[in-house]
Amino acid sequence: MKPTVSVIIPVYNSEATLRQCLEHLWAGSERPLECIVVDDGSTDGSGELAEKLGARVLRTDGRRGPAHARNLGARAAQGEVVFFLDADVCVHADTVARVERAFEEDPELDALIGSYDTSPGAKDFLSQYKNLMHCFVHQQSRREACTFWSGCGAIRREVFLQHAGFDESYERPAIEDIELGYRLRAAGRKVILDKDLQVKHLKRWTFWGLLKTDILDRGIPWTELILRDHYMPNDLNLEISQRVSVALAFSLVAVAIAAAFYWGAYFLVPLMALLVLILSRYWLEFAHGPRSGLVLALFGALVGVIVWLAVEHKVKHVVYPLILGCLLLLLRDRTERRSKRWNRLVELIISVYIAAVVVYMGARLPYHWIIFAFFVTGALLLVLNQRFYRFLAARRGRLFALAAVPFHILYHLYNGFSLAAGIVHYSWMRLTRKREKEPQENPASQTPAFKGR
Repeated sequence: MKPTVSVIIPVYNSEATLRQCLEHLWAGSERPLECIVVDDGSTDGSGELAEKLGARVLRTDGRRGPAHARNLGARAAQGEVVFFLDADVCVHADTVARVERAFEEDPELDALIGSYDTSPGAKDFLSQYKNLMHCFVHQQSRREACTFWSGCGAIRREVFLQHAGFDESYERPAIEDIELGYRLRAAGRKVILDKDLQVKHLKRWTFWGLLKTDILDRGIPWTELILRDHYMPNDLNLEISQRVSVALAFSLVAVAIAAAFYWGAYFLVPLMALLVLILSRYWLEFAHGPRSGLVLALFGALVGVIVWLAVEHKVKHVVYPLILGCLLLLLRDRTERRSKRWNRLVELIISVYIAAVVVYMGARLPYHWIIFAFFVTGALLLVLNQRFYRFLAARRGRLFALAAVPFHILYHLYNGFSLAAGIVHYSWMRLTRKREKEPQENPASQTPAFKGR
């Protein structure tokens, strides 16, 4: 007998995506028993929209966070299975039916998670790259999941309540789902990743939003969770290959800085960092905005200064990868505006250029351990992540995959920063709690002799 399913959707000021989310849910081949939308203090009419579209709406007393909202919805649900969805995802026609069938066919199944599909709703480069990365991670992971995911995750309601639901101390969207997954794993619960259970993600990422989410809301709290539970799975984005990639990314930056100082071009380090920042901001956010011309002019001026300084100080080899970055910037819209023949021509030109640069630099640059270390480290980083780049190339073209490389290196760099910051914060909090407990745990501290000292 099929279990009944209640869909739980927390929402905070997401009226635009919530409409699409609910419309796709109602248009599916199988309707859930009920859909509960928990309005977490929205001011844009999200709750009223959900009511108009036929959802049962619950409201929190102010903004309490998605963990509290999901718990509220699960406690009120009538279904045997609670199916959590984010307000910015759209289910496929068979999504709810797959959830019902999975729990019907496996009575021992406690929880089920899915993944994003390969066609994100937002068409800008960063949103495509980030959502495809999330899809790739889940599609390459093990079927026996090591955690839970609330973006598209179902769990038996009695199991959810037995384990006290999500930890409401996470007052922002963070790792409350991962933390629940850790507790489910520790209790021996069966959690499965169904790679065919997919949803479309509608979120449009921004550069600063990406950094904030991945560092403050995910990276640092996850590090603290790993230290708390002494558990780091060799799965998802914690695979050994990803840990090695973090070390290689930091090594690559260290070697590049060492080369700059060795050849007396240390003045280029802050300029190149500024260039990367401007390139990222233009590429990801301002390419079609009203300030695009100003930002592009600033970008061109900075490139000119770097090229002039590099030639003047006889470090011309930094110019070639710089030109490659400019080509990628100027050709960023090729996939939407050009034919396949044009795309192949562009890819051929870029490939020939890269080959020519490698041959030229190999012939002209003197042999030095710094240069050798830079190329070896970069090559190892590319080889170690080749499956991801092949995945991107198969779905968005080789030029898209090439353009994603610097952002993927940045991803490894801020993962390393998150790890270090998480360790420091966790250690500091443990030390603080230990000091707070000492007067209570040490009877001698309460004696008059001690107080008189």
